[in-house]
Formats: sequence, structure tokens, C-alpha cells
Amino acid sequence: MNEKELLEEYKITGNLDVLGRLYAPYMSLLYGVCFKYLQDADRSQDAVMHIFEELVNKLRLHAVDNFKSWLHVYTKNYCLMQLRKDKRAVHLDIEDNLLESEQKLVRDDGFKWDEEDFEKLDSCLEKLNMEQGECVRLFYLEQMCYKDIAERTGYDLNKVKSAIQNGKRNLKICMESKGNGK
Repeated sequence: MNEKELLEEYKITGNLDVLGRLYAPYMSLLYGVCFKYLQDADRSQDAVMHIFEELVNKLRLHAVDNFKSWLHVYTKNYCLMQLRKDKRAVHLDIEDNLLESEQKLVRDDGFKWDEEDFEKLDSCLEKLNMEQGECVRLFYLEQMCYKDIAERTGYDLNKVKSAIQNGKRNLKICMESKGNGK
């Protein structure tokens, strides 16, 4: 069977063996196209396999006259879409985040937290009542939302909000009384 006959048979039957016979001769060509764009051997191999998986449906929907040309264009577009997705992905540099975290510890007036300040904070956290201490730790240290804190602790949502607000206020008072209000 020639290429056109294989295409027609696949459209009619949906037989993956027929699609495989149609696709197999072009796999190395497609790998080269993918590698040209993606610059990564593993990603290129994965792309060749994903393209085959997508063809299972695409070829039954689209009228394809010249399979080789259509497949080449489809592969190129697939790779370009992968590159576009990569650009949208957020890549975080740990060094930038560490610097940002450290900058948050420096107040507008130039005061910078040191080990003693963290010890004072820990001491003040211990002085909060159980509900406030638990909610403040979960909210600020584990960065959980009100709803998740309520589910985890069994407290009512309004009680969680109140405990965080009052705990924050009590922490500030405690820290200032320990000489941290520079």
C-alpha cells in the first residue's frame, strides 16, 4: 500500500497498526526536527511519541493530501508550542528567593532581624494562648489559608480569623515589650 492508501485505510478503520506503518518511516526525520527546536534528546524522543498519540485523532478529522509535508509542519508547530509553554513556565531561582526573604526581614527604618530577635519571637509565640498560637503558626509559618486552618484545627472559620488577628496583636505587644520595637 502506498501512503495515500494507508491514510484512507486508517481513516476508515482507525487501526493503529496502519497508522504505525504510515508513521514509522518518518520517526527519525521527526526526531531531527524536534531536536532542532527543543535542543534536548529526551524531550525530542518524547515529542515524537506525543505527536504519534495526537495523530490518532487528528488524522481521522483532517484531510491530508501530502502526509510527509503535513507531518513536518505539524511537528514544527508542536515543537514551537512546547517552547512557548516553556517560556510561560515560571522558573524560580533559589538565590533570588533567599535574597528576597532576607530583604523582608529588614524594616523601612533599617532594622534587621538577627538570631536574638527570632528567639524573642519564638518566646512570644509560646506566650500566646493555645488557639492563637496554633492559628498564627499555621497562617504565618506554614502559610495556610483560613479555610485549611479551620479544617485542620476543627475551629470555626470566624474563630480562626479572630485568633490570628488577636494573636498577631499580642505578638506585636510582646515583641515591643522585649525591646524589639526599634
